Amino acid sequence: MREELLKNPVFSMAIEQFDRVADFLQLSPEIRERCKWPKRIITVTVPIRKDDGTTEVYFGHRVQHHLTRGPVKGGLRYHPDVDVGEVAALAMWMNWKCALLDLPFGGGKGGICCKPMEMSEGELERMTRRFTMEMIPFIGPEIDVMAPDMGTNEQTMAWITDTYSTHSGHLVPSIVTGKPLTLQGSAGRTRATGHGVAFLASNALKKLGVESAEATAIVQGFGNVGMHAAATMSSYGIKIIGVSDVSGALWNPEGIDIQKLMAYTGKHQTIENFPGAQSIPSGELLLRPCDILAPCAIGGVITKANAAAIKCKVLAEGANGPTTPEADRVIEERGDVFVIPDVLCNAGGVTVSYFEWVQNLQRFQWTEREVISKLETKLNAAFEQVTGFAMRNNIPMRMAAQAIAISTVAGAKKTRGLFP
Repeated sequence: MREELLKNPVFSMAIEQFDRVADFLQLSPEIRERCKWPKRIITVTVPIRKDDGTTEVYFGHRVQHHLTRGPVKGGLRYHPDVDVGEVAALAMWMNWKCALLDLPFGGGKGGICCKPMEMSEGELERMTRRFTMEMIPFIGPEIDVMAPDMGTNEQTMAWITDTYSTHSGHLVPSIVTGKPLTLQGSAGRTRATGHGVAFLASNALKKLGVESAEATAIVQGFGNVGMHAAATMSSYGIKIIGVSDVSGALWNPEGIDIQKLMAYTGKHQTIENFPGAQSIPSGELLLRPCDILAPCAIGGVITKANAAAIKCKVLAEGANGPTTPEADRVIEERGDVFVIPDVLCNAGGVTVSYFEWVQNLQRFQWTEREVISKLETKLNAAFEQVTGFAMRNNIPMRMAAQAIAISTVAGAKKTRGLFP
């Protein structure tokens, strides 16, 4: 299984990052190996009856990367390229993210290899409910708490909640997060990740002595994370000069009206042909000058080939793994880019998911203002911890963030010991 996981480039990237930090921390071989590999790798078949009466079997995966500090937490995605290696990498990063933010969770991730855009709502519901039943022995509020991810949403979480609750004989809202408010979801959850990206990018500008009202930003990806990151940065007075999605990229050096763009994408489901900006090639957008560059779409977009050419002061990683290890080395050698690594930068989502879980366990609802205020307090504390650690040890921000997280997990494992 080790060799099989390492064949996946995303997992290999996560392992390369881990090994570098483990060397820095001088972890013992025993603790190092226990921290590196996931506790459970679960693959199930998910047979469903299609609308045309035929039966199709899908493969679903769930990786649980340690329950040492609490139940695992992480998204469930529906996508044709779901691969157990990538899922394992995302679970590992989620583990570090939770430890860095001092959340009582381990990291989890899951997915079903399917084409959700080609499936009816009924087929998606049947697939979700069957997957949930197959996972019943391995999930629970104190074992594994799922959340929405690529190709899934609050409706998916509602189906999981209902299926698990029906099996339990009573409502169990704490089985997932990212639920609708009518099922005890949390206010502020939808915008949490993007808001966190913007909040931390603004903090970085302050560290660099740049006023928000004089700053510019480019946001790659205009899904949930990128859209809310752009909206929050815009509310701070930061000028959004570039935006992209799968259809292409927009550029306006005078600033893009994000509220109008949000309304446009709500109607057309794309930024293509938006009248308030000029269309440019997507690859070119990453290389345009700006104060904040926020890759909020897919991984591996900043590579050895383009890392030397990016022209930003702050790199705010809204996506998971947007910068390859080779690109990291180029950026480190440059020394002129303030990197907010993904395990910190996009941790707003899991932090508010934690708040939702806590509210569900307490059967008590917080207001959106309370949620966002608590989120900013958590993110600010982690940001100051990481920047201080990086400065004291003269190491890059990514290494500092992962060092804090990995040492936290390693410490918990060492304290608990090895059973039997």
